[in-house]
Amino acid sequence: MDYIARIKKIKSERKITNEKLSDLTGIPLGTLSKILAGISDSPKLSNMVLIADALGCTLDYIVSGTPENTNNYTLSADEIAFIEDYRQLDGHGRELVSMVAHKELDRVGMVAEQASTSARRTRSVQKATQSAKILPVFTPAPVASAAADFARRPVPLYDLPVSAGPGVYLDDSIAEEISIPSNERTASTDFALRISGNSMEPKYHDGDIVLVEDTDSVEIGELGIFVLDGNGYFKKYGGDRLISLNSDYGDILLRDYAEAVCCGRVVGKLKRK
Repeated sequence: MDYIARIKKIKSERKITNEKLSDLTGIPLGTLSKILAGISDSPKLSNMVLIADALGCTLDYIVSGTPENTNNYTLSADEIAFIEDYRQLDGHGRELVSMVAHKELDRVGMVAEQASTSARRTRSVQKATQSAKILPVFTPAPVASAAADFARRPVPLYDLPVSAGPGVYLDDSIAEEISIPSNERTASTDFALRISGNSMEPKYHDGDIVLVEDTDSVEIGELGIFVLDGNGYFKKYGGDRLISLNSDYGDILLRDYAEAVCCGRVVGKLKRK
């Protein structure tokens, strides 16, 4: 797990959005999205300190995964009494207590896992229901109101950080800010990417700007942004491979790469003017 994965893990656990983290740290949303998308491979130390403070963890944990030292426990009276009793046991008694404690820990872990699985299933059902109601950005939709048509919001646009062709190295290019419609169809958009190549035709063409949700995983069949050994790709996820929409291109097998990372889910594209 790298520093980006650790930041996203804490964000997810504490239900902190990119916008909220930007407010807490004072880091511009564009810069923050770039850091969390892995496009900025050398983030400023000052920004990492601000992120650690906002997430309530140490910089050591974010950078190296070293957990905070929490061994200075404050024991209750019952816990102190239990420890005193434990110290009076012989080897057999201590072994028996340890065995019971480990079995109880396993039981508690199973209960927690069952609860977590149930929660994930509930979220999946809710997400599927919500996704069924959301039209792609490029699909005409009924006009709700004149105000909704003109509502806009800024997002960072990265020029050619990924390829719809053979792959382009993800460098530390500077993002420009663009304005996109602000509505429920674009609500999950964290940043935009201008693609190149023709491997995703006929739906996506060279120069198209796709809208991306910052996430470290996608479901099979979804479109995403992937980095394989340092090269960026816009493809459909096939579980063990990345798939082009253009039949002239073969599948990219993930087993052929030492490192494969998902940087986001493509949620739509901007209309060409």
